[in-house]
Formats: sequence, C-alpha cells, structure tokens
Amino acid sequence: MFHRALTPPQTKSFFLLGPRGTGKSSWVRAGFPEAPYIDLLDSETYAELLANPKRLEAYVAKQTKRIVIDEIQRVPELLNEVHRLIEGKRLAFVLTGSSARKLRRSGVNLLAGRALSLTMHPLTASELGEAFQLKHSLQFGQLPLAYTEPDPRGFLKSYVSTYLREEVQQEGLTRNLPAFARFLETLSFSQGSVMNLSAIARDAAVNRKMVEDYVGILEDLMLGLRLPAFTKRAKRRVVQAPKFYFFDCGVFQAIRPRGPLDATTELGGLALETLVMQELRAAIDYAQRDATLHYWRTASGHEVDFVLYGADGLRAIEVKHTDTLRGADFHGLKSFREEYPMAACTILYLGRKASIVDDVEIRPAGDFLQQLPTWI
Repeated sequence: MFHRALTPPQTKSFFLLGPRGTGKSSWVRAGFPEAPYIDLLDSETYAELLANPKRLEAYVAKQTKRIVIDEIQRVPELLNEVHRLIEGKRLAFVLTGSSARKLRRSGVNLLAGRALSLTMHPLTASELGEAFQLKHSLQFGQLPLAYTEPDPRGFLKSYVSTYLREEVQQEGLTRNLPAFARFLETLSFSQGSVMNLSAIARDAAVNRKMVEDYVGILEDLMLGLRLPAFTKRAKRRVVQAPKFYFFDCGVFQAIRPRGPLDATTELGGLALETLVMQELRAAIDYAQRDATLHYWRTASGHEVDFVLYGADGLRAIEVKHTDTLRGADFHGLKSFREEYPMAACTILYLGRKASIVDDVEIRPAGDFLQQLPTWI
C-alpha cells in the first residue's frame, strides 16, 4: 500500500470525499483498524439502514472512538443520526463518499463545524516514490489500480463503464444513458480547452441545458472539474470562461476516442497538462494551502496553463510536451509577467536539465512532480 500524504484530524469527525478508485476505503481501513466499519456497498447493511436510519445507533453501541461509514451518500438520511450521535454521545465519525450531489441535497450543512471535509485525489508522484514512472502515468493515470493492476488499460475501461452503470444509472442521475455516453466522448475532445457548451451540445446531439446538467453530474461525482480563468486586476481583455478537465489523465485517455488521424503528440500534451493539473490540486489540498488554481488567457491568444493565487503569492506554470524548449514556448509566461511583474514563473518540459532563463525556472516535469510537496 502506498503511503498517502493526507493527514486526518486527530479527534474530530470528517468527511473523506473523492472519486471511486482513489483509495479512500483502503486508507481508512489501514488508518483506523479498530474502528467499527459500516460498509454501505454491502447490500444487507444498505437495506437495513435505508429502511430505518435510527438503527445506526445499534451499530455503534458502546463505542467511544471513531466509527467509519463508507459511501455515506448511499443513505444520506444517516447524516441526521450522525449529527445526533456526535452531539449526544460525543462520537467521532469518518464518512467517506464518492458523490457530492446527494450529500449536498440532503443537508451536509447539518454537520457544519462538526465535521471537516477532506478530499482524496489519485496518487501523486511523491506518494508513488520509486514506483513513479512519468511515461506510465501519462498513459494510464495515477489511480492506485492503474499502477498495481497487470492490465491497467483494461482496468481503466472497466472503471469508465462502472461509473456509467453504477454511479450514473443506478443513482438515477440521468435517464438517457446513451446520450450521456455520447456527451462523455464529445467532452473528452474539450479536455484542457475553454468550454463551449453550445458546441458540445451540437456535437453530442443533445440540447445545451442537458450538457449543463451532465457537466454538473461529472463535478458532483468528482470525475471532472471546471478550471476558472484568472482575471484579478486584469489590464488587458482576458478570456473569462472556464476550462474543463477530467480529474485523471488515465481516465481521460480511456474516455477519449482515437483513430489513425489523432495526433499522438497532441494527446501526449493533453495528458501531461492533465497530470500536472491533478498533482497541483492534490498538493494544494494535502498541504492545506490557502490557494486557488486557475488558468490565464488573453483575448489575443497568449496563455498560461496554470496560475496559483493565494497567501503564498502568485505563481504561473506553463507545461510543454517537448524535450527541447524554444523561444516561442516562453511567450505566454512573458505576457503574464508583463501583467503581473511579481509572479514567479515556471516552465515544465520533458527534458532532463533544470535551469533559469530570464527569471523563468525551467524544470523537468517528472522531477518537479516528485518534489511538488516541497515546492507548493
């Protein structure tokens, strides 16, 4: 088992949210081996507590330590009982979940101030340690089983179909599964691009409102995210629409259709950009930094892939899928620094040499990702 960088609170209850397959259950079992474990994926347990949430008290009778409830979103009504037991018996709970939709609709705010919220991401390069291989991560992503299964490609195909079947169909998030499948494939062509909902709707043969709903489903399942544009104190006209990313570069590659006309270099560039994005998100969350992640793009086309903005300052990161950098590769960062002279600028590439050129830090991508916790 890989050592995860996530640090749980010592005594307080907390939610642990994250997509299926990121290792939440394994981490909880290893971290709290003595805790009663209520698995809502178990059909008998699920049926019993769904019929009568008050039975939860019998499950935790005489307990004075933590209680784990896995996949809490399957019976969100249990939150009322959790709230009561936290208040009345001073019990502490670990509540894992892979869907924010039902929890939000069912009143997670009931536990506001009584339970922290943590997020588990795919494995990071630093967590993988010596097992980390940049080429493998770019092709298959960094979900734990993508590194441990003998057939990672088959695992990813199964992962995507499992989400379609279990999370979307069984949870009743959409009645039109074929349309949702078409939307997923169409959206994969917008990976790392500014979102155009009307164009996605046209290509997927669905209406625009349905596309908005489907994007919301992906965000609720933590399978995708909209990356906001950085617009603070902009002097020139900038793009304000968000970009879209699937949460893991291996999942993106599994969803994205490809054929003989697809450019391998383009897919490789998108995979590297996605890998950097998911690593930055994890590093910010795990280090509990007061920072937000953005992208920046002017109306004239100058762009920076990622902008970190927070109490620690302003940082701009450009990602290049190339072994050799050229002058044109620095144009986006140069334009950004003209706008924000205080920004620390970094460019990541596939070469092996680290250096500094015109106050821009140049780093090999693999080395940077492995050292990211100290950089962030």
